[in-house]
Amino acid sequence: MNKELLEALNILEKENNISKDTLLEAIENSLITACKNHFGKADNVKVSINRETCDFNVYAEKEVVETVEDPLLQISLAEAKMTDPKYDIGDVIQTPIDSKKFGRIATQNAKNVILQKIREEGRKSLFNDWYCQEREVVPGIVQRYLGRNVSINLGKVDAILNETEMVKGEVFKPTERIKVFVLEVKDTPKGPRISVSRTHPDLVKRLFESEVAEVKDGTVEIKAIAREAGSRTKIAVKSNDSNVDPVGACVGLNGARVNFIVSELRGEKIDIINWDDNPAYLIENALSPAKVICVVADEESKEAQVIVPDYQLSLAIGKEGQNARLAARLTGFKIDIKSETQARELGLFEELGLEYQEENSGYESYGNVQDEVHGFKPEFKNDYQESSLEGDDQE
Repeated sequence: MNKELLEALNILEKENNISKDTLLEAIENSLITACKNHFGKADNVKVSINRETCDFNVYAEKEVVETVEDPLLQISLAEAKMTDPKYDIGDVIQTPIDSKKFGRIATQNAKNVILQKIREEGRKSLFNDWYCQEREVVPGIVQRYLGRNVSINLGKVDAILNETEMVKGEVFKPTERIKVFVLEVKDTPKGPRISVSRTHPDLVKRLFESEVAEVKDGTVEIKAIAREAGSRTKIAVKSNDSNVDPVGACVGLNGARVNFIVSELRGEKIDIINWDDNPAYLIENALSPAKVICVVADEESKEAQVIVPDYQLSLAIGKEGQNARLAARLTGFKIDIKSETQARELGLFEELGLEYQEENSGYESYGNVQDEVHGFKPEFKNDYQESSLEGDDQE
């Protein structure tokens, strides 16, 4: 048994994730290459390796002839009979080759063949491992800045966090641990090239999947995400189990689950809302934390008219329009928000079939929208349950 070779193969198989059969195949090819360099040809050279003990034999197949013209391919009858008297003209005999007698150049070439195969298989194995990690979140350690980009160590391979995929204002320090979203894995001659992101919306989704067991097992489903990286994210969740509150599951006890994700995103605000198949109710939820009087949504044109109390207009729109902008991205609707006073002056109540009573102010004075209006939202529901973290967006 060749214990040294067996141990070396086991170590390579474990560290580089290269199968032992592949390594043994590389050794076979290297021995054939060495024979070719030593003898000038190796067409008749065969290598036999025991997969269990790693013992190997190198031999040349030679034809038994009366007169030898090519000693590399032929052997005389007299010499063959010295090996075994049964041989006769035309037989093929296997003559052993002592690999220890190979010259320095032949040995070096054989070594290079093995090393090249190990490098190729190592790159291939590494690429396959990371290709399976595409569109996933992985931990990494900040190494250094490469211009405006950042090099992230992911273990056996480095990734590049481009400036365009970095959150504005986010600064990293060497050896700092962060989580990144794997955008793309490319195979190159120097190994896999991995591009990662800190701004992709799926980063938030994957963080919830890792932190919230109900999301990971499919009990709670994330239906939509709208994100402005570094500032605010809105996610719409739906429960596939009537006994599970999707918002509560994502928030966790005393906000523990979502606070962990907020911390990982360095203070980015996260609004978690209930998903609703009725677009009008979904839009109302998406405008959280603002209160809504009514929503009229047209699914064909993907447009919605929203009326809010005067004191809620600023909150509904949000700072620099962020709340309304994220709500539009989350729902896929173009949302037009009007205050109660603006709606009254423009005659929207009459146009939408709402009855307005001047002696009473506030949303309770409005009647229901007519049933023929598509996707109608009659009035604000007092049992509003959506969750908004990190405060409101009032200007």
